Amino acid sequence: MIRVLVADDESLVRAGVRAILSTDPAIDVVAEAACGDEAVELARAHRPHVAVLDIRMPVRDGIEAAAEIRRTVLGTAVVMLTTFGQDDYILRALGSGAMGFLIKSGEPEELIAGVRAVADGAAYLSPKVAARVVAHLAAGAGPLAGRRAAARGRVDALTAREREVLALLAAGLSNRQIGRRLRVTEGTVKAHVSSILARLGVDNRAAAAVVAHEAGLLAEHL
Repeated sequence: MIRVLVADDESLVRAGVRAILSTDPAIDVVAEAACGDEAVELARAHRPHVAVLDIRMPVRDGIEAAAEIRRTVLGTAVVMLTTFGQDDYILRALGSGAMGFLIKSGEPEELIAGVRAVADGAAYLSPKVAARVVAHLAAGAGPLAGRRAAARGRVDALTAREREVLALLAAGLSNRQIGRRLRVTEGTVKAHVSSILARLGVDNRAAAAVVAHEAGLLAEHL
């Protein structure tokens, strides 16, 4: 059973998220929070497998709450909920240790898939979120072609196997699922992921997934 904490300052949103997640018999929403501070307290009390956090919340926002949860509640993965127009927040959240990014107006299936993915140790980027991040990075640092070329250069420096692993990681697969797809052990996949993060110069799987999307890697391998 995947234990989930839901945090959003709007009660209607919390109810909606709970209702969607409750359709999956493998997911149990164990707590709800209306602000970042409460989310941290409830995460410490319930130790959920996944915390689904709204980015904008009072007192302590979702990004700050995510960082504190990741620092003090080992074993709890974080999924961030965002809306269009919050691109700067998404980029900040990449450094908070969040493993998943979802659009509030997205399909219900994406929410369930995202929670399942991060609970299994994978990164999950809604395709719309990935596209927004890539576009925002491009707008802030030269032409899109230049950004893509830079990301492509980083990806090309990886081995062929590492590029395969990165593409599957960016698609939301866990280490176990990647191992099955490539017919290698989970330990081998973990070693590849560690090497990929180091060689790309990123701190987590979500940030690596952004590089993969920016480089257009998924279209080549999936």
